[in-house]
Amino acid sequence: MQEINQKTLNNEVSFSGIGLHTGVNIDVTLVPANSNSGITFKRVDLENKNEITANFKNVSSDKLCTKIENTFGASVSTIEHLMAALYICGVDNLIINLNGPEVPIMDGSAKDFVKIIKSCGLKTLEGKRKYVRIKKKVELRDGDKFIKIVPSNKKFEVKFTLEYKKSPLIKTQTNTKNFQEKNLEDIYSARTFCLYEDIEEIKSIGLAKGGSLENAIVVQGNKILNEGGLRFKNEFVNHKILDLAGDFMLSGTRVFGSIECIHGGHALTNKFLKKIFSDKSNYDLVENEASSANVRKILPINKRLAVIA
Repeated sequence: MQEINQKTLNNEVSFSGIGLHTGVNIDVTLVPANSNSGITFKRVDLENKNEITANFKNVSSDKLCTKIENTFGASVSTIEHLMAALYICGVDNLIINLNGPEVPIMDGSAKDFVKIIKSCGLKTLEGKRKYVRIKKKVELRDGDKFIKIVPSNKKFEVKFTLEYKKSPLIKTQTNTKNFQEKNLEDIYSARTFCLYEDIEEIKSIGLAKGGSLENAIVVQGNKILNEGGLRFKNEFVNHKILDLAGDFMLSGTRVFGSIECIHGGHALTNKFLKKIFSDKSNYDLVENEASSANVRKILPINKRLAVIA
């Protein structure tokens, strides 16, 4: 049974951590928000024009993370793990205050974010939760990368195939996850990863300044360099599922559909969201259960929904 009403946090909560790519220590405060306000990032280190709506139309970069930016140039990057935690925990409306340009990487997964949100608890709001219901198959191919979504009225399911041909350890992994399951720990605890031989190249383009074995899995040949190894045997592909869920939260609301993705990433997901919402025959907007009686033929005037023309 899907939730009827929108939710936010019971109270404010703060945390801090280092940015994976900037290497800067950043303070974050999650602030409860009203119905239909959605997820908004606010750069409190900037004096004005500092709010950025969490919407795929505002994605300005998808290079090794998802970065969103407003029309005045204020931006925030590496938002995908926090967005995935909001999806998993059922948060619809929130203001995210931060005093820097990047969400802290924490341990490289969404585990700490989920723990923080659960410690606060959720407040039920008066506004009704809305869902995007996919009506027909939509697919996108980009070289060897592929993603498609088909109708699935009451669930968001992701089947992801990760292909890492240059790593004898990672190789090819596939997993399927239904986000209506109660226990998603194997998804939100899955950490970001990289190959040891790619680190210098990544740093040469100004990224991963804050990267370490404390916040990323590093693979060298057939070895995991992190003490303790992997948390799950399919941690690599599970992290890709986590990323995809976080990027899909940028649709402005939750989606009913079954996704299959092969060798995807932030760039492919963002292109795919643009394709889905470029044609209104691809989806309906519904309240509560995805039944014909609840289909909204007229889109609500709600700034958070990416489906607004």
